[in-house]
Amino acid sequence: MPLLTSHQVLDIRFPTSESLDGSDAMHTDPDYSAAYVILRTNQPGLEGHGLTFTCGRGTEIVAATADVLCRMLTGTSLDSITQDFAGWWRRLTSDSQLRWIGPEKGVIHLATAAVVNALWDLWAKVEAKPLWKLLADMPAEQLVSTIDFRYLADALTPAEALAILKANDPTRNEREAELHHTGFPAYTTSTGWLGYPDEKIIRLVREGIAAGWNHFKIKVGANLEDDRRRAALVRREIGPDRKLMVDANQIWDVPTAIDHIRALAEFNPWWVEEPTSPDDVVGHAAIAQAVAPIGIATGEMCQNRMIFKQLMQLDAIRFCQLDSCRLGGINECLAVMLLAKRFDIPVCPHAGGVGLCEHVNHLIMVDYIRIGASLENRVAEYVDHLHEHFEHPVVVRNARYLPPTAPGYSITMKSTSLRDYAFPQGPVWQRKLSP
Repeated sequence: MPLLTSHQVLDIRFPTSESLDGSDAMHTDPDYSAAYVILRTNQPGLEGHGLTFTCGRGTEIVAATADVLCRMLTGTSLDSITQDFAGWWRRLTSDSQLRWIGPEKGVIHLATAAVVNALWDLWAKVEAKPLWKLLADMPAEQLVSTIDFRYLADALTPAEALAILKANDPTRNEREAELHHTGFPAYTTSTGWLGYPDEKIIRLVREGIAAGWNHFKIKVGANLEDDRRRAALVRREIGPDRKLMVDANQIWDVPTAIDHIRALAEFNPWWVEEPTSPDDVVGHAAIAQAVAPIGIATGEMCQNRMIFKQLMQLDAIRFCQLDSCRLGGINECLAVMLLAKRFDIPVCPHAGGVGLCEHVNHLIMVDYIRIGASLENRVAEYVDHLHEHFEHPVVVRNARYLPPTAPGYSITMKSTSLRDYAFPQGPVWQRKLSP
């Protein structure tokens, strides 16, 4: 196994605010960005790449934190990490000094995701497998051993997790073959960013229908009358049988969320996403009870497995929208997917940012093959921009994710993109920032 010898952390930003791609009620002018980690080894050309998604300003803070975490790994063999991955994950998240400015949340956890994702990318490359295939082939006992179960014992134990995997193992090859044949169902958010004018939304929805999309999500929350108008025009375009989802991006308090969701009910939303603060578990439960049968979906800003555990225990969400970079990398994503299976909640991952579709494509394959073992009410988010910057971009056909084939976690960016969009020294930003 290789030895980790050095690292590089980059601040990569794309000026998406120019076209309002990614705009929502809380993030009105995002520049989709990433704190990007490269782990180098003593084997020439063998590197692990990982990122965590950000929205522009502050990316440098996440990058600086990732640099601190990477230094903890220098001189360590990959083999020693993979043989005790849960232990190493806890060392990164529970360092006796860093933990004081965490723990397992915020900037520290975002940086943890970038570093941990890079470790998994490196491991999969060493094994010459796509990450999802590495996990699909992994013995159940080994997969469980990568997870830190601290704080989960009242909802999920290692023995219960192992039982879930063992129950699914006899039929996992059938599900893997199905994914190769038909892929995993996806939904599109690209038609409904909040900053888009109505004419653009209509055009994009019609193009989406022609391309085979059956699930459409729009952003809401800034103004109720605008929300009703946009929901009405999208529902009119997609008809009664396709799914409409709406996303408030945490903008409302609990009473406002209930009132606004009821005002949107006539447009038959399948789910309302992030109706209030992601930390307000009790508030989510109150909203879910008040607006049923409309489903509540939350997860892209849920900062750790403990928040997910409580949301599930209180029946506060009907859809689990874990994020590959908000959680602390693959290890914690596996924990949340197992929790979702334990509570019979479908995993419908968030993937609205740069690199997230590439990451999430592996997670949905693993969930279907090893954990959730069902496609009922399961659909993964897809956005159609910025994939051209990756060496092995996600492939979506007929509104379905196809299994990645290249070794690793699909997140290696092209060297030209890393050079051109580095902030603030890259030529793209030098031109934009020059007087």
